[in-house]
This record gives sequence, C-alpha cells and structure tokens, in this order.
Amino acid sequence: MSGESSTESFEIGQRVHSLNDPRRVGTVKYVGGVEGYSGTWIGVDWDQDGDGKHDGTFNGVCYFNGRSQTSASFVRSEKLSRGITLLQALELRYQTTSTKDEEDEMYVLSAKNKRVSIQLLGGDKIQDKLSRLDELTSASLPFLGVSSLGVSSDLASMLPNLKLLDLTGNLISDWEEIGALCEQLPALTTLNLSYNSLSSEVTSLPQLKNIRVLVLNNTGLSWTQVEKLRPLLPALEELHLMGNMISSITSTSSSDDQTFNSLRLLNLEDNCISEWSEVLKLSQLPCLEHLYLNKNKLSRISHSATGNESPNRSSGPFPSLRCLLLGANNIADLASIDELNVFPKLVDIRLSDNPITDLSRDGVPRYVLVARLTKVEMLNGSEVRAREKKESEIRYVRMVMSKFNNKPEEIELLHPRFNELKKLHGLEDEIASAENTRPKNIASGLISITLKCVGPSMGEKPPLTEKLPSSITVKKLKSLCENLFKLRSMKLRLLLHEEGSPFPTPIDDETSRLLDAGIYDGCTLLVDEES
Repeated sequence: MSGESSTESFEIGQRVHSLNDPRRVGTVKYVGGVEGYSGTWIGVDWDQDGDGKHDGTFNGVCYFNGRSQTSASFVRSEKLSRGITLLQALELRYQTTSTKDEEDEMYVLSAKNKRVSIQLLGGDKIQDKLSRLDELTSASLPFLGVSSLGVSSDLASMLPNLKLLDLTGNLISDWEEIGALCEQLPALTTLNLSYNSLSSEVTSLPQLKNIRVLVLNNTGLSWTQVEKLRPLLPALEELHLMGNMISSITSTSSSDDQTFNSLRLLNLEDNCISEWSEVLKLSQLPCLEHLYLNKNKLSRISHSATGNESPNRSSGPFPSLRCLLLGANNIADLASIDELNVFPKLVDIRLSDNPITDLSRDGVPRYVLVARLTKVEMLNGSEVRAREKKESEIRYVRMVMSKFNNKPEEIELLHPRFNELKKLHGLEDEIASAENTRPKNIASGLISITLKCVGPSMGEKPPLTEKLPSSITVKKLKSLCENLFKLRSMKLRLLLHEEGSPFPTPIDDETSRLLDAGIYDGCTLLVDEES
C-alpha cells in the first residue's frame, strides 16, 4: 500500500466511490492506522466481490468484517470520493459541453485508414434542449456518485416538469432526504433508486402521493421496510424489489387496510422466497395483474388451507392476476401446475428453467403443460394459439389413455382435467374403438409423421411424410429413418418440433412407443445426428 494520509475525515457507514471510478462503490467500515504502514487508512467494503483484496483482515489483524474474501481493501482518503449533489450531477450530465478531446474521439476510418471527424446531425439542438433543466421530463443519472439530493425550495422551480428520475448506482441512503426530494418535485411519478444501499430506518417520510413507479432493486431492503413504506405510497402502481434477499412477506397491515390497492405490478425476482405460503400473503391485493417470482427458491405451489393463508377467500387468490413468472425455481411436480388453474384470470405463465420443464430431470414436454393449464394464452414467453391448445389437449388425452387404460381412479387422481378434455374433444371411446378394430384394420392405428433431416453431415435431403403405426418403438423409428434417408453410418437423434415451442423436444427413450413418447398424428420430427 502507498499514499499519503489526509486530514479529511470519513465516517463509519458512509457511502463512497473510488475517485476515478464512480461505478466502484462501497461502504466505509474502518478509519485509522494499519499495522506496518504510516498514516490514516480508510477500510472500504466494496459492493462488488473482487473489487477488494481481502475480507477486512490484513497481515493477520482483523480490522473489520467484509462481505466476502475479496470485497475489502484499505485506501487513502484522497483516492475516495464522497460524491456530488443532485444538481451537480444534472449539470454534469446535461449542461456540460463536449471537450475538444472528446470531439476528437468522434471519428470513422476512411478506406485509406485515415480518421474522418463526424458530427451528430442536430446535436447542438439536442444539447440545447437537454441543457434547459426546466423542460426536462426525465433525467438519467446512473453511477455518477450522487450522495446528496441537495433538496431546496429552488428545486421545484428548476425541475417543474420532471416525471422520471433514475438514480441507479449512486451513494444515496437517507430516506428522509428521498421523501423531501419527492415533495419538491410535484411532477415526479417514477423513481429508480436501484443499487443504492438504503438505510434500514424508514422514518420521517411524508406521503408520496404522486409516485406511481418505484424501483428499489438491489438496495438491501427487507419486506419489513416495504411495510413501513406501504401506507406512504397510496398511488403506487409498480414496485420492483429484485435482488434484495427477501425470504418472507411479513405483513403488518390489517385486513381492511387500503394500502397498495392500486398496485398492478410487483417484481420480486432474484430473491429467496421458498414457501408458497409467503406468496399467498399477497393474494388479496385487488389490482395486482403482474407478479414476477423468477429466480427464487419455490419448490411447490399449493392453495390448500394453511395457517398462513389469507382469511378472505371469497374472491379467490389474486383476483386480478394475469401474469405470473416462476422461471428458474425448483418446481418439479405436476400438482403444482394444476394449482395454477385456481387463479381466476391467469393467462401468462413462465415455468422455464424449473425441473418440471427439463426433460433430462424427468420433466414434461410443452404440450402437457398447455393441456393441464386451463386458461393459458402465453407460456414461457411464447403465444399459445388455439390450434396448439387443441392439438396439445388431444395429444395429452391420448397419452393418458395409452398409459392408464382401465385405471379410472388413478387417472382422476393424477390427471384432473382428463375427463373434461376427453369429453370436450369427443375422445370418449377412442381407445376402446381402436382396441376392437385393431385386428381387423391396422390402418386405424396409423399416424402421419413428417421427417426432416437437420444434421450437419446429412446433406440436403427433402422431408418425407410417412404413415406409421403408433405402437412401434422410437428405436424402430430410428432404424426406419436410417433406411429412408440412407444414414446407416450415423447414430441418430430424434427431436419433436412443436408449434409455439422455441426449442425442439428430444425423444430419448428408445423403448417407448410413439404414442407414449408424445409423437402424434401430423407432427414433425427432426432427424439429427448425435454430437
């Protein structure tokens, strides 16, 4: 370590950034001497792992506890910045003209590899418009080292039209100052404070009546703090709380509380929620249409009676919910999928990156999900059209008939929509009819399959459409493909290409019959080579 000590003082808990890099942000954890080195050092625990060199212990002496093994370091005070005010950031971002050096860097290379200066068309007009702060409707000030909002009575006259303010990645922590800012900006409706380490003390806040969108991703906020904010945000429509390590929804609001009654979108992605009972605590938000729970730790969905369930069930859970994102959780059972049908208006669902959608982990193909979800219109970001819905349901019924013939009790237990779908699509006696006629008419068991070669070593081969018995095995079908396309020297792999699915589904079980493997009449199979 090197550098001279400074008389400038820093406080424990103060937010700072590296003097030459406002994106390197941290918290002061120690001020004092370091054994073996002269002068005063500032111990900083950086927000990003890897920005430091140790965990607060240096040469065997523990000075403070860092977040990780590589988040802490000791720095001279002159190498740190306490930040700037909001107005300074606005001037820096919108009122500073380009320097000659910056303009010299705006060039393209000619055919002869010479620099040709370029000028932005209308750049002067754009800069002139942006520099008039009183006309700004949105301001983006990410990672500029804003530490003080510098709230004053002049702010309202300087920024009378500001509706959106993005303060991502700055040094803001004081809720009282945030509240004063919102009061001084009457037009402000959207505020982004992501990647600011906000104080755990949510106190001295006024009513934030105009805020409709509040983004608090990666701010260290707990749900207890959210509850303290809740009565102060009567008009809030969107609340984003990604990456805050939230594991429980600790409600302090009474059942007749009118707060969050305007909330339409709640983003809880990338948190630590593992129990569905915690999610149910949000179930009576009357206007909630979008709930984002990607990247949590949920393994099961259940609306069965529990002590944590909302007492008011007359309107059902989540009465307005249309979109539920559950990607990248640990959901593995079909019973959880069936529970999604309890939501009265749910049409947009994400289940990707769960064991239930991973065929290598005993998951199920897309058509099974489409068939079991009553109202689904969008699945994993892909539209479910009427044709796909119908074909998936018919295919699903036939698969269940094939696997559970003459086992009605087991079917009713494991496949709650089976009887409904069988009746809907007129498949009541299909299996019985097929069984009775099979010895007399083998054509009744034939299905039409289109085969397409896609392997890189197969060359260009036209697709073939063949009628084959649904009772043959996948292994037999591979042998037929070898003969039809003259591919005997290759080890083949079959993939089912389904409408609406972004990726084809591998057909790996060679012992399965075509019907059991989900291969249906009119489907398309891709013939690939094993890598």
